[in-house]
Amino acid sequence: MDKLDRPRLYVDFNEMLEPDLYLLARDDEKVDSSGAVVSLSEGMRVYVYEPEGEDDNGIPRYLLATGIVEKNTATYAWVVGVRWCCRIDRWESEEDGAGAMRT
Repeated sequence: MDKLDRPRLYVDFNEMLEPDLYLLARDDEKVDSSGAVVSLSEGMRVYVYEPEGEDDNGIPRYLLATGIVEKNTATYAWVVGVRWCCRIDRWESEEDGAGAMRT
């Protein structure tokens, strides 16, 4: 996959609060992979990604998932100022086509 299957929001999957909860945004808006500004709100379904490097042919690879936007309620010092999180409810696999469950 050399480009994303649809516009997606960038998430750093290393910024995990719980096994399925990741930091998403400091502000109420976030620019997606197509350049569009997305207004975030509680309960909103989002498609997210993180670049994963390149395959042997130099084609970019991505970690893909879908989830639900949640207001950040964590009080850890390192997350103060983050307004929105994403609770992942589905991991996707590029090999099986976007939308397939990652096992």
